[in-house]
Amino acid sequence: MRTWLRHHQYAFLVALRRLKVQPFSSLSNLLVIALTLAVPVLGASILLAAQPVVREIPTSPEMTVFMKQNSTLEQAQAFSQAVGKEFQAELANVRLVSKEQALKQLQSNPSWTDALGALPSNPLPHAIVLTLHETPDLVTRADSLAKTLQTRDGVDSVLLDSEWVQRLAAILSFIRIGLWILMAGVGVVVIATVFNTVRLQALNQREEIAVARLVGATEAFVRRPFLYMGALTGLLASALACGLALLALTPLNKALSSLAQSYGVQLTLSLPEFSLLLTAAILVAILGALAARWSVTRSTQY
Repeated sequence: MRTWLRHHQYAFLVALRRLKVQPFSSLSNLLVIALTLAVPVLGASILLAAQPVVREIPTSPEMTVFMKQNSTLEQAQAFSQAVGKEFQAELANVRLVSKEQALKQLQSNPSWTDALGALPSNPLPHAIVLTLHETPDLVTRADSLAKTLQTRDGVDSVLLDSEWVQRLAAILSFIRIGLWILMAGVGVVVIATVFNTVRLQALNQREEIAVARLVGATEAFVRRPFLYMGALTGLLASALACGLALLALTPLNKALSSLAQSYGVQLTLSLPEFSLLLTAAILVAILGALAARWSVTRSTQY
């Protein structure tokens, strides 16, 4: 056991020494990997900050049916009663908003007073607001009902009030998939960078490795310092990436604060949880070690 620990201690110290021997090259490699890693870290920060906001948005299961402009109030009332009876099992409430009521609501807003005063007549249609029951398949049912009502006589258009929330959820899903693809690209960058670094180190020490083999050094003993070098590169680059992402969050939060306040919400970007960052760093270190093993095996074959 002591021998095993001594071998690993020796390999670790050799890896550190090799990183110190060429500081500029080591720092360049660390910066390349760190900058690449910082991008998905920032993306994850934005995604994690946006998800609670989306969950807190009230998604009332309502749709609004706008009647054609030439429809009378009696026709709108008859249509609302017919819809209420036909879809009684799906609807929690049916409410008719006449064009006169809609106009009065707009006129109560000072910003619309001048514009409405310049119109010769009421341009608003009669509207019927339908409230649906909350069910797991609400989105599917709402879409189906909207398409059905759109084909009815006298209906001009149907508006789903939660459409923009669904679009926002779709955008977040797109970002999530993009982050997974980006992380796969980051893995390729880590492997390529560590592979080339270890390859150069192995080629420079090829004669030293050959002599070590001649005096009885095992393949594991030869590879071990390079494996530690790859793992250390991954860990140091991950720590540097977190630092760069944290620095970038400061100006981003300042810009986001004014934007969020204009919408009346509180939104702050922060790094993902420490456990997630640690898991990601360990995965990057494992990738670095695997890339180093692959590189030293290919570069020291005789």
